[in-house]
Parts: sequence; structure tokens; C-alpha cells
Amino acid sequence: MKYQKLGKTDLNVSVVSFGAWGIGGGIVWPDMNLGVENVKSLLDEAKDLGINYIDTAPVYGTSVSEKLLGEALKGRRDDFILQTKCSLNWRGDGGNFHYSRDGVTVNNDTSARAVKQDVEDSLLRLQTDYIDSIVVHYVCKSWPVEETMGALQDLIKEGKIRAVCLSNSQPADLEEYEKYGHVAAVQEFFSLLSPFHGYDYFENCTKYGTTFQVYGSLEEGFLTDPKFVDKTFPKGDVRGKLPWIEEPIKGAIHTLFDETLTPLTEKYNCSYANLIQAWTLKQYPNLNLLTGFRRAETMRDTVKCFDIELSDEDCKLMSEKAAPAQVPVLDK
Repeated sequence: MKYQKLGKTDLNVSVVSFGAWGIGGGIVWPDMNLGVENVKSLLDEAKDLGINYIDTAPVYGTSVSEKLLGEALKGRRDDFILQTKCSLNWRGDGGNFHYSRDGVTVNNDTSARAVKQDVEDSLLRLQTDYIDSIVVHYVCKSWPVEETMGALQDLIKEGKIRAVCLSNSQPADLEEYEKYGHVAAVQEFFSLLSPFHGYDYFENCTKYGTTFQVYGSLEEGFLTDPKFVDKTFPKGDVRGKLPWIEEPIKGAIHTLFDETLTPLTEKYNCSYANLIQAWTLKQYPNLNLLTGFRRAETMRDTVKCFDIELSDEDCKLMSEKAAPAQVPVLDK
């Protein structure tokens, strides 16, 4: 495993981080129902592989992901860097409507009151006294950044959190938040099929020493196997809402696999996932690879991406051949 400092903090995190969205289940991930013992086994595997950085959120399964992790982390909390989020909640005490799902209405609220309550709620669900990194889940313009960041700086002083990050944001948001304290990382979508947001962000990340944490590099499985592209999904499943299932993009992805990705997996003797992850890691030096894990074998395969020495020529070839399938904006 490789490690990096999270932004300018002293948090030493694994370059591959454990995304815990999927373990929350619910309508968006309906195909598996994990229990505490399953999550304990995943944490065992993570530790064995050197993965120490876990990312979750209150809304992942509407508290399920956090609660499962809280139980599974008992007795080994200090073995991991734990990251969760604030701003999205279903308390019904204010904020802007974000979505209705799993029988609740979720609002986005970045007021100081809401942010502090979000952290208190997460501390209880995660059964911990501190959260290493808190992410503003969806940056919102309805409350001043000074108010939001002020609340987060208060929480750092109180020892309840150690670092602040942003997600679903824009480069200009990083500029604004940095006026009131350091943003250790931005967690943003970025993939071979939708790279433009990341490319726009890298300059500001370099300027502020901010880590760029990628989510969606494998596009929820669509870049792991050409057969996956033809799958169908039940209503509500996040994968059934992505543009990769519609023509002409679907056909363009098949062409990408047939003409480029498959030959390269044979050349490097690797999985499709490893090839995509190796490409992703070459895009920016201070990049963290957030990957969703629900199976131990997925975790074991992911760390093999560090064994691939992807050439600049092949990296460029993948970017060029992916162009017909790419979309400029992708909101999951």
C-alpha cells in the first residue's frame, strides 16, 4: 500500500480508501444486505492490505452505513482514519430539499446549527469520540461559507473533528472555503468516462495543497467488465440512472472495451478495474482513490493497481479512445 498526507494535515492515509456507500444498502444498493459480521470481515481485509482510510456518510442507507461501521469498529477505532459527512440530514428541522428516498425526506443544510448537529449525530452512530475528517457533502450557497467553516473550525478546537473536506463542489468553492481554514481534500466524481470536473479542479488543489479524492472511477461497475454494460437494474438503483446504459454512449463504451481496454488488460496482465485505476492514479500526483467495497475480493484486486506501470502512451490512448463515450457533467 502507498500512503499520503491528507492535504496539509498530519493524517497519513492510504492512497486507496474504503468507500462505505454500498454497505448502507437501501433502494440505491438493493442487491446486497450486509450485516455487522460482514463489515467486520471487510475491515479485517482492509487492515491486512494496509487500507486505513474509511469514508461514509449519514445518508448512506439513511444511517445504516454509519451504524454498521460503529459496531464493526469497536475495539479498533484507532486503526483507521474515519471520514464521514455533514449537510445532508433527514431531521426535518430546516434546509433545502435534496431528495426523498427510503421513506425519508433529505434536506441540505450548511448552517452552523445543522453542521454541528450532523457531527453530534454521526458521533453517536459511529460510537466514537472523534471523527478524523468531516466532508461538507453538498456545498450550498444558502448559508455563508464563513458560517459553515466557522462551525467546522469550532469542532476542530473541541477535538470532535480533525480535518475539513468538501464534496460535490466547484474550484471556486475551494477558493472561498480556504479563506476561513484549510480544506484537506475535495471529494469529487472523476473517471475515464467523465474526467472534465477533475481536470478543472487540479490547479486549485495544487494551489492549496488539497488532496483530490476521486469517487466513481469505476463508474459503479461499468468500467469493470464489458458484460456489466448490458446489465439491467431495479427501479431506484443508482446504476440504472447513469448515462452509460443509453445509446449511443452504451455502444461507444463497448467499442472502448473491444478496441482499447481489452487489449491493454492482456498487455499488462491485469483486470479491467486495475487498468482503469492505474489510469486514474496517473492523472494527478496528489490523488486519493476512493473505491466502494462490499466484497473482500474486490479489495484484494484493487490494491493490485499499484503493480501496473502504465506507460504515458497507453494512458493517452485510453483518454483519446474514451472521448466518444464521455459526458461533461455527471451528478450521482
